[in-house]
Amino acid sequence: MGQADLGLRGGTVHLPDGTLIEADVLVAGGRIAGIVAPGTGEAAESVDVGGLTVLPGAVDAHLHLGHGMNIARPRVPDDAKTETGAAATGGVTCFIPYIMSADPYLPVFDEIIGITEAGARIDFSWHFVIATDAQMAELPTLIGHGAPTAKLFMNIRGDEGARLGLPGIDDGFMFRLLETLAATGGMLCPHPENIEVAWVLRDRVRAADPEGEGGLATWNATRPPHVEADALARACRTARVTGAPLHAVHTSSAEALRAALAERAQGSDVSIETCLHYLTHDETSGIGAVGKVNPPLRAPEDREALWTALTAGEIDTVGTDHIHRPVESKEGGIWKAQPGFPGLDAFLPVYLTEGHHRRGLPLSRLIPLVTSNPARRMGLSRKGALRVGMDADIAVVDLHADWTITKDNLATDAGFSIWEGQRMGVRVVHTLSRGRFALRDGALTDDSVGQGRFVARQLEGVPLSHAAP
Repeated sequence: MGQADLGLRGGTVHLPDGTLIEADVLVAGGRIAGIVAPGTGEAAESVDVGGLTVLPGAVDAHLHLGHGMNIARPRVPDDAKTETGAAATGGVTCFIPYIMSADPYLPVFDEIIGITEAGARIDFSWHFVIATDAQMAELPTLIGHGAPTAKLFMNIRGDEGARLGLPGIDDGFMFRLLETLAATGGMLCPHPENIEVAWVLRDRVRAADPEGEGGLATWNATRPPHVEADALARACRTARVTGAPLHAVHTSSAEALRAALAERAQGSDVSIETCLHYLTHDETSGIGAVGKVNPPLRAPEDREALWTALTAGEIDTVGTDHIHRPVESKEGGIWKAQPGFPGLDAFLPVYLTEGHHRRGLPLSRLIPLVTSNPARRMGLSRKGALRVGMDADIAVVDLHADWTITKDNLATDAGFSIWEGQRMGVRVVHTLSRGRFALRDGALTDDSVGQGRFVARQLEGVPLSHAAP
């Protein structure tokens, strides 16, 4: 091996098999060129990471990259600049936002890539929300262009989707969509809610609490766990019938988790995702309307059930469902506030502080859920692991930090976090995307803007491991 471009020297390196070793990581041509004994191998530049832990960069397969109050798509390069900055701050080196429209996607495919690449600090791909027959007809081409995962909002019945600019769909549409995905090498990421039942419950709950004084508990009561579980079971069963794989996004409750596991036991090819906020917050968290999200924050026992499943290896991935609407979107109380909030800035610090420090889970259990598992499931063949030949997507973290999340250390243009004021025991020191610093010594780098690239994906159908630690 010749001289590397960069050597990360003296850190503790997380290997693909989960072991931790003292080693140097060498980077050349944007890829990992070697994981070698400390002090060996030549590099044009060496960075001392002694006392720090070198991890594969996180892969966030669930977020929304929008513009201002609109979460449909990026409109200007600054949309990507700020939110990929948030990603780098949180140790994320590749992400896959959902793109949403009622119009065909192919006419704007290259435009959206160009806008995003102009501002992006890290690599990215796309999921496309499918809501019309014209979009469904585009799927073979979209999959051929490297976007093999499609989202379906199962809750956009009647005029429910009008808030997002989407027409209504039904289960027949979902069936045909899954048939198309099965035939073309795609996978469905359904938002599972039985909205007809939720409408009934919403009207009852609002009549009982017209001012929304119950806050997050009131919102949870309008779309309770059985609403999520019913829709997820139907989606998984239909996917099994059609032969399509399915990724159960933002699983928030014990009941939905049981539904997905039951379908998995019946032979459904289903991977299960939960989100950071469901692992740290619940309806008693006291953050008010800022914590409104769909599915809602649940009861404390649901949060604990998710941790139990994560520990047992039943949950496959963890994402953020990051939405960067400004904090003004939360005004007006629980009934008027827009759902969703940012999470990228805090991803690895919160996840590892809660999972590793507070709950005592080993990195070997926690790290694959945010690196190799989402990379493999989503067809990112060169992401998610520190291995020679892989992209040098790296997060260097201090596992012995002591700091507090504040507005001042956020990069998202949303300008707020549901973790504000919380003490963290982990901090991201460096984030590298294909061997270039997006975050260095805790600060975003100016020259990283525009270095991110669209990554074409192809699903390989490799089953995820569900073995317990």
